[in-house]
Amino acid sequence: MKIRTLIVDDEPHAIEVLKNYLSRFSEMEITATCTDGIQAFRLLQQKPIDLMFLDIQMPGIKGTDLLKSLKNPPKVIFTTAYSEYALDGFELNAVDYLLKPISFERFLRAVDKIYQLNEQKGKPLISHEEPVSDTHTFIYLKVDRKTVKVNINDILWIESLRDYIKVVALNNQVYITRQKISLLEEMLPENRFVRIHRSFIVSLNKIDSFYAYSIDVAGHELPIGRNYKQDVQKKLKAERLQM
Repeated sequence: MKIRTLIVDDEPHAIEVLKNYLSRFSEMEITATCTDGIQAFRLLQQKPIDLMFLDIQMPGIKGTDLLKSLKNPPKVIFTTAYSEYALDGFELNAVDYLLKPISFERFLRAVDKIYQLNEQKGKPLISHEEPVSDTHTFIYLKVDRKTVKVNINDILWIESLRDYIKVVALNNQVYITRQKISLLEEMLPENRFVRIHRSFIVSLNKIDSFYAYSIDVAGHELPIGRNYKQDVQKKLKAERLQM
């Protein structure tokens, strides 16, 4: 389900920064951008908005005054260069308060709060709105406190670890991130990966050999689940025909 998002800021550069950050999340839909509070007020009367990134110090009407004027405001993340407005922002029940210049790491923390409020904490922080295609060859994973760019061509397999997943890649690279394996599976190109088990996804072109109930990848034997066997055989057959 998309999170309909509005950006309100009188600085074009600040709008572009937020648009760039938001474009990396499949759940975020930028409904509109506004350069002043009056324009935003009118738009909010016409279109449903779930989340608003709102600058405070703007000509005409402050962001805090705009929020006070709304009967049914959306969730709000304040963005400003002035730390002295922080108390006002939180008194208005803002989800978060971002100080400019906004780093992507700090932005991620704010977005994670939105996921928590929507009971979507497990959603992946992926850098594309659509499944990765041949023209999009990487994903972003939130690992500890940083966001890591991972080339999907380097991925050997993905393993579920309860509330986390482990992405194993070439050159002994391992990334552990909090998300569900099924959500990441949706983001990967179907013709290049196969789900072999409820806990494993493997890259088709990294398979060294396979048996009735297991697959060898980079010297590791991974199990084929009974419920996945038919689909795995179909994918492997198609892969052999393309060779």
